[in-house]
Amino acid sequence: MHQAASNVNNKIWVYWDKEFTASVIDHDEQKLTLEMRHVENNNHFFLTVIYAKCTPILIRPLWEVLRHKSAIYDSPWCVIGDFNVIVFVEEKIGGILYQMSKSMDFLYMIEDCGLVDLGFYGPKYTWSNGRGQGSIVWKRLDRGLVNDQWLSAFPSTSVSHLASTGSDHNPILMKINIRHDTRNKYFRFLNFWVDNVNFKPFVKDIWDKQVNGSAMWVFHQKLKALCTGLSRWSRQEYGDIFQKAKEFEEQVKAAEMVLA
Repeated sequence: MHQAASNVNNKIWVYWDKEFTASVIDHDEQKLTLEMRHVENNNHFFLTVIYAKCTPILIRPLWEVLRHKSAIYDSPWCVIGDFNVIVFVEEKIGGILYQMSKSMDFLYMIEDCGLVDLGFYGPKYTWSNGRGQGSIVWKRLDRGLVNDQWLSAFPSTSVSHLASTGSDHNPILMKINIRHDTRNKYFRFLNFWVDNVNFKPFVKDIWDKQVNGSAMWVFHQKLKALCTGLSRWSRQEYGDIFQKAKEFEEQVKAAEMVLA
């Protein structure tokens, strides 16, 4: 990494390489916001990295700051990190019964800012108290939230929960796939695929992979993975049939010219 920035108490650090330029917009004890731009394709976005306090009264000022940002940002914006609060009761196991009243300020902020949870691949929980059997608690405290402009600019963004190593939090990995053009690329299903003995097992393997998030998000992610996987599988099984068709067309044209 070639550049770095930290927040006021050095509890949040952001590193970036020479493919990006970035400038710090603001920071405090709970967040660090960068304006970033890709050097080659000039894609521009805002990134707010979160390390929220543990109690609702201390977190509330952060929610207000995010509300303000949502009103002034008209570019792709991602808010990602440790929010120290869950969204659903199912995002916690172990310990005492969770009271959803603790999450209402967070939920109102997400709605007011027009943010969408990116969902995730991998383990369901991102934090553990590390205690032994019978006392252990797991929660999903870390997540990535984005605005509509982000979804439009980077529709294939994905978040994965990685294995925990030496920390009570699991690292989260966000991948951004840049859209190079605005042309619609349609998926083409080829009927002869179903006659291939490897087709159904391949489809089942992709569809059975665990994806977490809202029902619509899960469906979208599985469908996207299936379309991408089938295109790759077809090339492996049959080669590039569209290129072959072009080659045959050229051969036919050459033969017609010889016979003319």
